[in-house]
Amino acid sequence: MAENVTDADKAGSESLATVIVAGLANLAIAVAKLVAGLISGSSAMLSEAAHSAADTVTEALLFVAVRRGGHPADARHPFGYGKAGFFWALLAAFATLIGGAGFSITHGVHEILTGERLTDLTISYVVLAVSFVIEGISFLKALSQVRGVARRLEVSPRRYVAKTSDTALKAVLFEDAAALAGLLIAAAGLLASQLTGSSLWDGAASVVIGLLLLWVAIHLIRANVSLLIGQAAPERLTERIREEITVLPEVESVVELLTMMLGPGEMLVAARVDFVDDTTGARLEEAADRVERALKERFPSVTQVFLDPTPGRSSRDARDTRDT
Repeated sequence: MAENVTDADKAGSESLATVIVAGLANLAIAVAKLVAGLISGSSAMLSEAAHSAADTVTEALLFVAVRRGGHPADARHPFGYGKAGFFWALLAAFATLIGGAGFSITHGVHEILTGERLTDLTISYVVLAVSFVIEGISFLKALSQVRGVARRLEVSPRRYVAKTSDTALKAVLFEDAAALAGLLIAAAGLLASQLTGSSLWDGAASVVIGLLLLWVAIHLIRANVSLLIGQAAPERLTERIREEITVLPEVESVVELLTMMLGPGEMLVAARVDFVDDTTGARLEEAADRVERALKERFPSVTQVFLDPTPGRSSRDARDTRDT
């Protein structure tokens, strides 16, 4: 059990550091983009400023998510506060949807319809270049954490990101990737407008940035909603847990196996287990304790285990034959 707590605390500390780095980077970038957008009159720059401002709010909410989700269990919340982290991460995704995607799309459409005169764009290019470097540092920090955890779990980084319950880390990684792509889109829009003399391209870049943020927000919202309503562990991990239980000598078969993510790196396992027929009384208690210890040692994310001794089909058939 101590190993589980240590691993969970380590993962939480890493995610907290990643969120703080991303938040500070986005705050500095948002101010720089806003100044550049006001000076140049570029919709894409103002959209990028809104994007970074929304990301700053998002990181603040993710900070709360990591802190709240890391609170230890108590009498009122015996399974811990992990799902509180999912809730605050859901609010962070809505901040990206409303603050980033909403502003970028509406402002871009406005520029396309009305047209705006662009002035000196030199400061905009400088801000975009500096922002790319800073966002790149934040992205590499998140990517480094993903690779480290994936290496410990012996899975690919892509698979870990797709299946992880650490929604704070996932949000930072996705939003930083979207930010880097958005900077390139904004630069392309500015360059096209500068070469053609039409602000249409700048407005179009703003809309594309908004659509990119919309996709990221919807993806994160769906992931957090699924976790909030009781998402099971990944199928591959569930099968490994089933195999770990089945190989124990006291176990005949696993009749039913249920899993649920309780928080980032925290999982509940509930199983109906058909123990061998001569495992009764004190031996049954010892067998159940051995199964629980084996699962927690093999899978550090397993924090809660509930076992229900249940006869399987073979045991029921044998019992019915004896009764007959």
